[in-house]
Amino acid sequence: MRIVIACDSFKGSLDARSVGEAITEGLRDVWPQDSGVAIRNLPIADGGEGTIDAIVDALGGTRRRTRVSGPLGGMVEAVWGFVPGPPGQPPLAVIEMAMAAGLTLLDEAVRDPRRASTRGVGEMMRAALDAGCRRFIVAIGGSATNDGGAGLAQALGVSLRDAHGVELPPGGAALAGLAEIDRRGLDPRLRDCVVEVACDVDNPLSGPDGASVVFGPQKGADAAAVAELDAALARYGALLDAHLGQAVSTAPGAGAAGGLGAGLMAFAGGVLRPGAGLVLDAVGLDAALAGADLVITGEGRLDAQSLRGKAPVAVARRAAARGIATIAIAGSLGEGAERAYGAGISAMFGIVEGPTTLAEAQRDAAMLVRRRAAAVARVWRAAVQREGSTASGSGGSAGMAR
Repeated sequence: MRIVIACDSFKGSLDARSVGEAITEGLRDVWPQDSGVAIRNLPIADGGEGTIDAIVDALGGTRRRTRVSGPLGGMVEAVWGFVPGPPGQPPLAVIEMAMAAGLTLLDEAVRDPRRASTRGVGEMMRAALDAGCRRFIVAIGGSATNDGGAGLAQALGVSLRDAHGVELPPGGAALAGLAEIDRRGLDPRLRDCVVEVACDVDNPLSGPDGASVVFGPQKGADAAAVAELDAALARYGALLDAHLGQAVSTAPGAGAAGGLGAGLMAFAGGVLRPGAGLVLDAVGLDAALAGADLVITGEGRLDAQSLRGKAPVAVARRAAARGIATIAIAGSLGEGAERAYGAGISAMFGIVEGPTTLAEAQRDAAMLVRRRAAAVARVWRAAVQREGSTASGSGGSAGMAR
């Protein structure tokens, strides 16, 4: 029997690898090493936090550190992933934009999407180019920015000037004065690159469904700032479309990460893909599923939102397409979790067994996950034994480990 564990992190308590290790321990409490049950732990992510860890660990890469510009100036130490390429192919860089321009880098009191910049993300890409990378996976969740990727563009050699020929300062508000886009200095190495962008929203750059209106408030923008930023991105988008001769500003996902989606498409040739699918392809989930009898997946909270691009449901759908049962173990089961039964999940279990606080559940998460995994294994084993007994009674064989 072969079991594949493909879990996302339990935010606030366990990273994806630790979740898988706790599940492995629980399964081994029932099926020891000599039981004939093979278990593979394949940590995953949905294209947000944990993307670097999942891909680097799966592909045997390393983590590199580069000092880059932070969202409001100053310097931050950003981690990115370096994965050597197969023979004859260049290395892969795995970048999480939140490492350089993420909301978590700023205290709530100082958040200001009018001034926040993606320059550090461009500096990370430049460092990866210097290291020989020509393939990129860029995860763009958790941004503090609303600059349309202008900072990224400037870091990569693009000049954004006002009507007096002066280079624009950082931040989305400055785009209100944009008069000229000059790509002559854009790093020529980007022409040889493949840039895939993990993106799970389809918002345009501006307008009622755009970056500023939909996401600006959670980054600290009040009503006046939202209006100012939306107008600035509308101007930027119009000039960008005219400069490129194509409608980047209205493309699905252009408004992701405060418009970074548009910037990556326009200046780095980025192709936007659903984050979970991009990560699952990168870590080789399809190959791991070959010959599997059971998949165990999970995340911190399984609810209706899990069907909107979250990794466990993406795993379950791929497993179901191959006729493989998927069991989900989650930190908690929220409203609408039962909808996952229609998306390939065969059964789901929360880890909390009785009244407890969130802090206690997070503190004891590894033990609780292990205990729940052992219970799942016992139920599965009992079902297989029953199947085997029924098959034996009719002259057949279950053909699975007990």
